[in-house]
Amino acid sequence: MQNYTILWADDEIDLLKPHILFLKNKGYQVTPVNSGADALEKVEQEQFDLVFLDEMMPGMTGLETLQQIKQMRPNLPVVMITKSEEEHIMEEAIGSKIADYLIKPLNPNQILLSVKKILDNKRLVSERTNIGYQQDFRNLSMQYNDRIGYEEWVDIYKKLIFWELELDGAQDRSMSEVLNMQKSEANSNFCKFVMESYEDWLNDPKAEKPVLSHQLMRKKVFPLIDQNNPLFFILIDNLRYDQWKVIEPILAEFFVVEEESSYYSILPTTTGFARNAIFSGMMPSEMEKTYPNLWVNDENDEEGLNNNEDEFLRRQIDKSRLNIKHTYNKILNTNQGKSLVDNFNNLMQNQLNVVVYNFVDMLSHARTDMAMIKELAPDERAYRSITRSWFLHSPLLELVRKIADKGAQLVITTDHGMIRVQKPAKIVGYRETNTNLRYKQGKNLGFDEDHVFVCRKPENFFLPRLNVSTAYVFTLEDYFFAYPNNYNYYVNYYRDTFQHGGVSLEEMIIPFVHLRAR
Repeated sequence: MQNYTILWADDEIDLLKPHILFLKNKGYQVTPVNSGADALEKVEQEQFDLVFLDEMMPGMTGLETLQQIKQMRPNLPVVMITKSEEEHIMEEAIGSKIADYLIKPLNPNQILLSVKKILDNKRLVSERTNIGYQQDFRNLSMQYNDRIGYEEWVDIYKKLIFWELELDGAQDRSMSEVLNMQKSEANSNFCKFVMESYEDWLNDPKAEKPVLSHQLMRKKVFPLIDQNNPLFFILIDNLRYDQWKVIEPILAEFFVVEEESSYYSILPTTTGFARNAIFSGMMPSEMEKTYPNLWVNDENDEEGLNNNEDEFLRRQIDKSRLNIKHTYNKILNTNQGKSLVDNFNNLMQNQLNVVVYNFVDMLSHARTDMAMIKELAPDERAYRSITRSWFLHSPLLELVRKIADKGAQLVITTDHGMIRVQKPAKIVGYRETNTNLRYKQGKNLGFDEDHVFVCRKPENFFLPRLNVSTAYVFTLEDYFFAYPNNYNYYVNYYRDTFQHGGVSLEEMIIPFVHLRAR
């Protein structure tokens, strides 16, 4: 155990000798003083890990001493001890950012619990987390090595994310490496499952299948529409389940989660295909056939691909015979986000308000191109942290606060996730082959079939066929496509960047959260 030092200030310090001796026997160094002034002098001269402070001392009171300690050492934890149970004293102490509040008469275990909670918390949580994950490790491995369905895969992915987030906060990072290996193994098995099941999901009416992108509005969103209570459907582009979990605590102040479920993104897991499928209620080849003037085929023009979402949505609402007022809002920058907040009262006149937030997608693409973003987000943990920080300071948080204030409904979801790519897979294609790193469409593609999911008949995947020999190839797990020309440069440039378009747990299993205002 680390050798912690404690300062204890109490005008009756001699009466506390049994408690001080008890702490010393537990390995803590305790410095006793009998006034607030002496406590301040010690804090100024020496380093302490914790201060016990009596509230009712003659001369300088505990609260007065607390304020001065916090000015001198803002991060030094202080435990307030008092005989009084008056509410205003508790409130003042809590408002001054105390670490704990104890009421006399004290008992040794009460003191030890407070000390451990403050000083040993991280170590104890870290140890308990590592033990908990070790106990669950075997259960998870057995689960994903069995023949399981889409619901069990959602369960496995959520458990892996739970442990990933738990281990994020652990001081001992040794189990994180084990978890990364287990996640990689789970992804390998998940990819096999998708390769076996995906075509049946699209073509076999009797197959057990998840809700897919093109069914999302009809099956999960439209049933929530209430003529008397507006529904805000917010789609944050590229928001993975782990990123949802780091912004959930921020929303918990304003909302209760009514439903946290998942759906599966269609392939390719890209904005052009998956998001258009959401808003049209159709698969890509159906969109191309039914609305040739709205469907854009140039996959290298990613922004152009999503220019008609509002029209796709309008037609799906009409087709579903929903007699509602709705809006579609795409937010590409902070100013647009602020304008939407300013227009909030008008939004409340509609039964459905769709908001597409492109921030996370922009960040992931920026990460590929900008050295600064790479520095800020070298791994998954840092990437989650950036997402949380953005959300805390974005107009989107302002918007959801207003939604909560008005008691309106809120849905948060996304169109696809992304994965940090590590391993290259060589591919050769014509000049017109699309540039996405996780999937390729084109004619006469040359590739190694070991780490890809090949679709030689696009009609089976309900994908447009650009010419007679068009095929689609999707990378699996954390692979990304690299051309033989300038191979080493290309691989070093794109390795360890976040990409989407292929098959992985992160890209295909999508959070869908329905929230009710508190």
